[in-house]
Amino acid sequence: MTQGIEGSVVSTPISSYDFDTVVDRRGTWCVQWDGVADRFGVDGLLPFTISDMDFETAPAVLAALRARLDHGVFGYTDWEQDDFLSAIAHWYATRYGTAIDTGQLVYGPSVLSQLSQLLQMWTGEGDGVVVHTPTYDGFRKAVTGLGRELRGVPVGDAEALERELAREDAKVLVLCSPHNPTGRVWTEAELEAMAASARRHGVAVISDEIHADFVHDGYRHVPWTRVAGDGRWALVTSASKAFNFPALTGSYGIIADPADRAEFLRRMRTAEGLASPAVLSLTAHIAAYRDGGEWLDAVRAYVAGNLALVAERLNTAFPELGWEPPQAGYLAWIDLRPLGVSEEPLQRALIEREKVAIMPGGVYGAPGFVRLNVGCPRSKVEAGTAALVRAVRSLR
Repeated sequence: MTQGIEGSVVSTPISSYDFDTVVDRRGTWCVQWDGVADRFGVDGLLPFTISDMDFETAPAVLAALRARLDHGVFGYTDWEQDDFLSAIAHWYATRYGTAIDTGQLVYGPSVLSQLSQLLQMWTGEGDGVVVHTPTYDGFRKAVTGLGRELRGVPVGDAEALERELAREDAKVLVLCSPHNPTGRVWTEAELEAMAASARRHGVAVISDEIHADFVHDGYRHVPWTRVAGDGRWALVTSASKAFNFPALTGSYGIIADPADRAEFLRRMRTAEGLASPAVLSLTAHIAAYRDGGEWLDAVRAYVAGNLALVAERLNTAFPELGWEPPQAGYLAWIDLRPLGVSEEPLQRALIEREKVAIMPGGVYGAPGFVRLNVGCPRSKVEAGTAALVRAVRSLR
């Protein structure tokens, strides 16, 4: 199945892509595999951690990169050219039934770098920045690292969000759409309510939509451009998450206000020294958005199967969990609190006995949860889920 214009669900042929073959990522300077000891203190763990996938990127992307490499010259490059801009417009039109003004596009080395620049533009030291909890740890680091005050509201609590946005020193709502780590896909009505509240209180919105292309069947992503109205806002995103090329760097954004857009670009070109983007990132984005849709639909379907496997194994072992797969993404956000298992002993059991690395919920401000990355071959998902079940059983 695939998500078409306006989020309608249409049939997709059985995939001919191979996601079962294990690609050995060890020894490639890979954060998830080679850097596991940096976070967990032990080398050699089977990792289900940082949010990249163990799959090769789409064949169309690989072919485009090889062709660009064969050219052999990698000089300074311009992102403000039609091949890149029109590929983004094509993607939004065909995936989301949304027309975008390519004159409103901006470029940055990463989504978090764009977030940092926008926070510096729209807030001062000590100002309040509102996020939904649990919270992606990159948001927390960016906000607190700039000396702003991070203010959390629970996912889905509209009244708490209204209260926080109404505070006099609340300046920005950082929205994760779809939400990381829960995988929640916001409805259009929810987004419209957030936009109205932000406009009412004069709060700017930065919508991080890097997980948007990985929304699962039955749900629909609504770009912030559709609900924003005349408030101050920016949408920041990248193809790198869905198509698995984050190490190429590169992201883009949409900023509607001409003055804000000009200031953002000025900062990137001067303070950040971004006179030229990474040419391979541009190449990958164009190929992904022009020719990668079929692969993306196939990998989403495969990951949905992985998530279904996790649900079956967890709920068979612990029926009281009643765990359901997320609405978007390849990150299984699992609430283990009904089982009475504490985070620290569980992590010890996972690391010392099971030799696996699974992200603890405390990283996102939610002790008692774990975040299991299932963007990988099914054999690895089976091993990780079995290890998690054994570790939990050993503590009960």
